[in-house]
Amino acid sequence: MRTQRLAFGAAGAPATRIVLLPGAYHALEEFIAAGFDQALRQRQLAAELILAAPELAHLNDRGWLAQLHTEVIAPARAGGGGQLWLGGISLGGYMALRFAAEGADEIDGLCLLAPYLGSRIIAAEIAAHASLASWKPGALADDDDDRRIWRFVQRLPAMRAAPRVFLGYGRVDRFADTQRLLSGALPPACSCVIAGGHDWPVWRALWDRFLDALAGGANAGGANPRR
Repeated sequence: MRTQRLAFGAAGAPATRIVLLPGAYHALEEFIAAGFDQALRQRQLAAELILAAPELAHLNDRGWLAQLHTEVIAPARAGGGGQLWLGGISLGGYMALRFAAEGADEIDGLCLLAPYLGSRIIAAEIAAHASLASWKPGALADDDDDRRIWRFVQRLPAMRAAPRVFLGYGRVDRFADTQRLLSGALPPACSCVIAGGHDWPVWRALWDRFLDALAGGANAGGANPRR
């Protein structure tokens, strides 16, 4: 798994670690080109930004899940200090949720920027119920990633130490229908909706909103502090 690590703030200070996964066919360098590092530097946060890109060959065989844990999440957690957030853009947001569906106890928060949320068929299946809470997914096949993600979201309110969730997306994002479904299943403080579609200027603006909440000491993503 290709990674790029960038440290910010005073050396030795407890650092918030933020792992970000790119969208489909995006390069890690695009985060830098969009100014994600600059936004952190401007806020003088004690933070480490860890950009991580799974190998395409491991996306279909789910090898990226073990890779992400072994090569990125476990070492970041072992580093101690502040909280550990996992997030991503578009497909990267989907992957962050998929990891959390089995490894929620390893992270403190999820930063989901315009996440792709799987099949609209499954979203319609959920929307046909009065609420996500009343949806019954039944037994899940090993490769049913979409339903595993939604079942995780469904179980969030009952989790004793659930990770915080920051969900941000543009009003005319091409996945806005499923993003609204996710937003409706989360506390209002978890969602941030701004003008725009599915592109880097919107994602950068949402990143700014997320960082402002962290810098201000607010609960970026609502309640459920873990540590």
